Amino acid sequence: MESLDLLNEKLDMLLKKYATLETDNERLRATIDGQNKVIQRLHKKVNTMDNEMVSVHLGKAEISEDEKDNMRRQLDGVIGEIDKILVTLND
Repeated sequence: MESLDLLNEKLDMLLKKYATLETDNERLRATIDGQNKVIQRLHKKVNTMDNEMVSVHLGKAEISEDEKDNMRRQLDGVIGEIDKILVTLND
């Protein structure tokens, strides 16, 4: 009888642990979904900026250094955001 009680206690403990893990799993899935949406939005922004850069190149043969610096800063910011999200996803 004592072994059945011990087995029952272990089973209860495992069921509680399973429920906790399921809750954590759902929360993590929601976080990943949110981060994937942010990544998609940032990819669209990068594509838009890339298209704008192509338009600028087509519009004039030479880009000023200020414009180049501004574009680099914008791209670095977007790439930095994507990197942060990827690091978070890998954790």
